[in-house]
Amino acid sequence: MTTPAPLPGALRVTQLAKHYGDTAVFSGVDFDVAPGEFVAIVGDSGVGKSTLLNCLAGLDHWDRGHITLCGVDLGALDETARALWRRSHVGFVFQAFHVLPHLDVAQNIALPLMLLNHHDTARVEQMLHAVGLAGLGARLPQQLSGGQLQRVAIARALVHRPALLLADEPTGNLDPTTAARVMDVLVAQTREHGASLLLVTHSEAAAARADRVLHLQADGIRG
Repeated sequence: MTTPAPLPGALRVTQLAKHYGDTAVFSGVDFDVAPGEFVAIVGDSGVGKSTLLNCLAGLDHWDRGHITLCGVDLGALDETARALWRRSHVGFVFQAFHVLPHLDVAQNIALPLMLLNHHDTARVEQMLHAVGLAGLGARLPQQLSGGQLQRVAIARALVHRPALLLADEPTGNLDPTTAARVMDVLVAQTREHGASLLLVTHSEAAAARADRVLHLQADGIRG
């Protein structure tokens, strides 16, 4: 049986396996995520959900299998090429906001563009407006609420128009009302940009927003 070629921008994971020494974290992981699709990954604590995201971003090594995005086999790249690929094609949103306290909001959002040697203040302003932070670009992070900081993180993750957005428990530090608002922004912006969104979460409310929910287990992933 011929395996169909991945769509442009699509994420394809094939028979992925990760070990720490003799201990298997996960193995036999197979799934695809289409451009613009939102997939949630759930599973027991310690099953390797965050490790899987790190592998998909090329931040962690895996032992077997393939990760393909935008037609590129990530495992075929050396460390330098992988870092450059990640800067151009991947965005991150984490439970901790990871904003730099000495930079204002607009400068934090612009960081991915700066790494790519792009200086597009109009694009930064557009993202501020898109996530509901218009007029707040000159504020420092300590002047914002937790929900606002997570929206800064979403804007920063999408400002360079990545093909893949990885979100690891992005609402874990937020109250339910704020979490729902942040998910509204995250989903709306992912759809608008046509990015593939992969969300790791323990939140049933967040997972319920996804197009599909996948359950990660030690011996693979189930739909």
